[in-house]
Amino acid sequence: MDTKKRTAVRVEDWHRADILAALHKKGISLRQLSLAHDYNEKTLGCVFTRRWPRGEAIVAHALGMKASEIWPSRYVPKIKTVIPVLPPSFRQRVAA
Repeated sequence: MDTKKRTAVRVEDWHRADILAALHKKGISLRQLSLAHDYNEKTLGCVFTRRWPRGEAIVAHALGMKASEIWPSRYVPKIKTVIPVLPPSFRQRVAA
């Protein structure tokens, strides 16, 4: 019997202040970034409260990162379900 405890790795998103500070270090404000991409000056602020892949990509690109590195909880890899495909010879035997 396996007595090892399983621990889940908890991945946390960057804090809003950390993202803003990283942008500030690069000399960019969220307002400037919004206007540079033809959005209203406050539009990119919504990436802090809700999932918006396009806005997240804009912020991440400005920081030279991937959006999944800044917001890992929003980019959890999906588990793909594999449906087996039966070979034609097996299907013929089952149908008979």
